[in-house]
Amino acid sequence: AFLEDGILVRDRGRIRRRYLRSWCFPWDVAAVLPTDLLYLRLGPAVPAVRANRCLRAPRLFEAFDRRETRTGHPNAFRVAKLMLYVFVVIHWYGCLYFALSARLGLGTDAWVCPNASRPGFARPLRQYLHSFYFSTLVLATVGDTPEPRREEEFLFVTAGFLLAVLGFATITGSIGSVISNMNAADAAFYPDPEPVQRYLRARGAGGRLARRVARWHQHLRAQRKLPAERAVLRHLPRGLRAEVAAGVHLPALRRVGLFQSWERGVLRQLVLRLRPQVFGPGEFVCRRGDVGREMYFVREGRLAVVAEDGVTQLAILGEGLYFGEISLINIKGNTSGNRRTANIMSIGYSDLFCLSKEDLAEVLAEFPSARAMMEAKGRQLLLSMGKLDVHAEAAAAAAAAEAERRVQGLERALEGLQRRAARLLAQLESGAFKLALRVQRLEGRLRR
Repeated sequence: AFLEDGILVRDRGRIRRRYLRSWCFPWDVAAVLPTDLLYLRLGPAVPAVRANRCLRAPRLFEAFDRRETRTGHPNAFRVAKLMLYVFVVIHWYGCLYFALSARLGLGTDAWVCPNASRPGFARPLRQYLHSFYFSTLVLATVGDTPEPRREEEFLFVTAGFLLAVLGFATITGSIGSVISNMNAADAAFYPDPEPVQRYLRARGAGGRLARRVARWHQHLRAQRKLPAERAVLRHLPRGLRAEVAAGVHLPALRRVGLFQSWERGVLRQLVLRLRPQVFGPGEFVCRRGDVGREMYFVREGRLAVVAEDGVTQLAILGEGLYFGEISLINIKGNTSGNRRTANIMSIGYSDLFCLSKEDLAEVLAEFPSARAMMEAKGRQLLLSMGKLDVHAEAAAAAAAAEAERRVQGLERALEGLQRRAARLLAQLESGAFKLALRVQRLEGRLRR
């Protein structure tokens, strides 16, 4: 297939016509010509007749590049491709060694490949394995090869050593590139613990705190937690970013009891604003009395609602539960205002979704039904906790109704004033027009 005006064309006829007009078509035709038929006349001892197959090398490299971008394990593919190149070079060098040995005479000295008279070398497989072994020793610079005797042999071994030096440099650079890419990929997903460790050592705050930081980073890597998702997906367009975020987080978000009855459009807006956060054992997510700026959804792990002593557990929050929404929603009659109403502590490692107050207000403004459902659940929770002043709520509702009635009255009065102003403006324009006509008539009579 190919792209035309950004649309993927899959029509076989159009693909065929485009391929026939491309530059690679004549090269592909030349590469697949049946030159093997020359073996019927020249015999199999002339393998050069198949040299046209090498014209397929650019297509092979193109296939490698496309596979590298599509595979889920590009670094492993690069290593496998590098090993393939190594084996091919060793194979070709072994073939050249056997060709040179045949030219100089098989078995004429200790350096060339033995001939068929030597025990075990009557089979071509044994001769090939000997040539491959000799090529590996030379290209790996292992040594332990027979000493050359002739000028051709000296030149061949020297060329092999020079090729080995170039090959080692290429292999070292490729492996270094693979390792650097792996480190760059880890840095894109996981935070680097070294700056924090250096900061703690510089401030003299090592020991137990440094071990907690190290364990937190180890947990992120071991459990494949990715806190830097926004930075990874920032280059995608908004629609595709929403699809990726929905595909990753929507199943976990649907397990939250609050969202089970919400429509898909609300959830798609939420997943774009959620920020994953991981809390370690004994770490407080929020404390009672703090100003609430985020609400949290439990994706994995267990959290405890603890008393003021920080030890007594009052309740356990598990997967699919949420907390912190009361301090974000302006519920009338809430005696705690936007302050936290409980101490929430992580028992083990807890994976949470965090939603800020601004993002929640933006989503709820677009979906009033979701806002009503969240306010109803928050009101029930405040009633059960005894933090909802019913009289204050009724007074606030009455004040809101009164304010709404006054606003409507002002709107009606403003509409009346606008109608009167429009009528006066029309009368003024009419009077000015009549006055201009009278002045024009008087000027005409004066001239006569």
